[in-house]
Amino acid sequence: MKACVLYSGGKDSSLVAFILKNLGYEVELVTLNFGYYPSWKAAAESSAILGFKHRILKAKPHVLEDAVDTIINDGFPNNGINHLHKYALELAANNYKLIADGTRRDDRVPKLDFNEIQSFEDRNGVEYINLGGFGHKSINHLSKTLFNVKKELTNRENNSDYEIEIRFLISKLEGEEMAFKLFPEHLQSRVIGWRENE
Repeated sequence: MKACVLYSGGKDSSLVAFILKNLGYEVELVTLNFGYYPSWKAAAESSAILGFKHRILKAKPHVLEDAVDTIINDGFPNNGINHLHKYALELAANNYKLIADGTRRDDRVPKLDFNEIQSFEDRNGVEYINLGGFGHKSINHLSKTLFNVKKELTNRENNSDYEIEIRFLISKLEGEEMAFKLFPEHLQSRVIGWRENE
């Protein structure tokens, strides 16, 4: 059975892909892109290194524009990011019966609550899997045993989160200062290979 993992190139979504592959699923890593900026490149590079098939899920630009409007009006990104994540799940449900992502127990965004998950599965006739039982410490421990991970300040080239195209569009509309106010600099982890057995 095919399984789609919404993929950023980070350790969380890489861990889900690893788990599903080892359970016998035919895993495809999928990165959402709205056409404003080629934010999928880092994810494509990480998936190739890990040996997974990667697809770009082409999204409607107006969905990103609506999310950016929400973020600017709210003055914080949570609602806009959640909107994009729910859209990505719905889009993936057009082509896959099992959809997974790397959201974990202690994530704030993106995040679906229990009722949203049930509704998504029932409406689309799909299965949805995430890392809801795993916390940050567990993910770090597991990923260190599996992957070589590079940590650096986030930028447009080193990750494929929703944030990249959001920041790009906010910078275009409101300027870099507003983009950095809403998305301050932070460390980003990206999987750059399998950890060699020592």
